[in-house]
Amino acid sequence: QVQLAESGGGLVQAGASLTLSCVASGLTSNNNGVGWWRQSPTKAREFVAGMNGSGSATYDRSVRGRFTMSRDRARNTYRLQMNGLKPEDTAVYYCGTCPRCIISSLSRAQSYEHWGQGTQVTVAS
Repeated sequence: QVQLAESGGGLVQAGASLTLSCVASGLTSNNNGVGWWRQSPTKAREFVAGMNGSGSATYDRSVRGRFTMSRDRARNTYRLQMNGLKPEDTAVYYCGTCPRCIISSLSRAQSYEHWGQGTQVTVAS
């Protein structure tokens, strides 16, 4: 059974940094992509960043240059380093698995199979 657990959220001031972690358990293939999405009360869930099974990453334009996704395969952990946080980054952040996804699939919600419970990020102005 696949389970995802996000952590690392919190309340920070604008301009600060946070690192989110997503620990994935129960994955039976090395060909899983993982993506980070976020949802605020006034918006639908939106794509933030994703990494395919080969380790190639893609980012939404709103975070490109500020956020960096990485993975530690030995620990089944995916991280999202977030720098230069802005109030508009405030949301619940979710990670999800994207089986056998190519780069272009990572930004499509219907490509995802499992989701974590989310971690809240709040950026104060």
